[in-house]
Amino acid sequence: MVRCVIYRDRSNPGGLQVSDMSTTKIRLAAPGTEAIIALQGAEPLSWRIGGRELLWHGDPAHWNRSAPLLFPVVGASQGGKIVVDALSYPMPQHGFARDLSFKVEELAGDRVTLRLRDNDITRGFFPFAFTLDVTITLRMNSLSLECSVSNTGMEVMPYALGFHPAFPWPFDGGEKTDYHLVFDRSQKTEVPGLTPDGLLTRLQRMIPFTDNNLSLRPELFAEGAIVLLDAGSRRIGFVSGNGEAIEIEASECPHLALWTKPDAPFLSLEAWSGHADWEDFSGELRDRAAMTLLAQGAKGQHGLIMRRTGRKILV
Repeated sequence: MVRCVIYRDRSNPGGLQVSDMSTTKIRLAAPGTEAIIALQGAEPLSWRIGGRELLWHGDPAHWNRSAPLLFPVVGASQGGKIVVDALSYPMPQHGFARDLSFKVEELAGDRVTLRLRDNDITRGFFPFAFTLDVTITLRMNSLSLECSVSNTGMEVMPYALGFHPAFPWPFDGGEKTDYHLVFDRSQKTEVPGLTPDGLLTRLQRMIPFTDNNLSLRPELFAEGAIVLLDAGSRRIGFVSGNGEAIEIEASECPHLALWTKPDAPFLSLEAWSGHADWEDFSGELRDRAAMTLLAQGAKGQHGLIMRRTGRKILV
């Protein structure tokens, strides 16, 4: 029998506290697997199969998040702000959705749908009317997120959405250097650099991909995230030395990123519909590279599946 439970967690998860509901979590459980979802940010906090935790547990000593949802922008904005119709609005890195409380729209069995609507808080950052629905589904060996962005306003709405799950590194014993990544397409060895405040630079740096493989070592992240623009891949396998793997598969997210902090025991595999501003960008949000321009009444769909797999991956 699949069951789900709503309960209160009195700990303060940080971020922008907008109501007491931001401390509420939902637990989905089925034989051999369970997940815990925070209403703050519609963020998965735990995903366990056979008693093994597969998501990073959000240790504030390294990074206090687990799998945040990024909206209405991905990455840093020039000067920490966006411009809409010649007016400037503050914009946190990766947007505001991860810090706001969602409401439960549907809760049944192994699935929950959570919703964020525009409100007085969001309009201080992003002057558009929208609805963001996130449906999270638990299966025997997977946890999936399906996001639907609706433009409920009267004008074209520019936005980007991203997924930012992190996983223990190592997750299957051994050393960090025993692990590697496998993509379903070959990757370019040149990627954009990053400024200290997270903007993309035109100066390229080299990443030692071998076709669709990348051997992992902490030094790869000394200069920050590895951003794979127009990666061409939908799937990444995070593979241990024993051949066990965690896999992500994204839809309508052409850009990928790999990130961790120095000496941190996690690796984030990210999938984005958009990306950070270029360091030389100046202009309106609608002119920012890789933004989705959503017509009045239209919907944008984006998805991510996280799977626990065995030795045969990306087949």
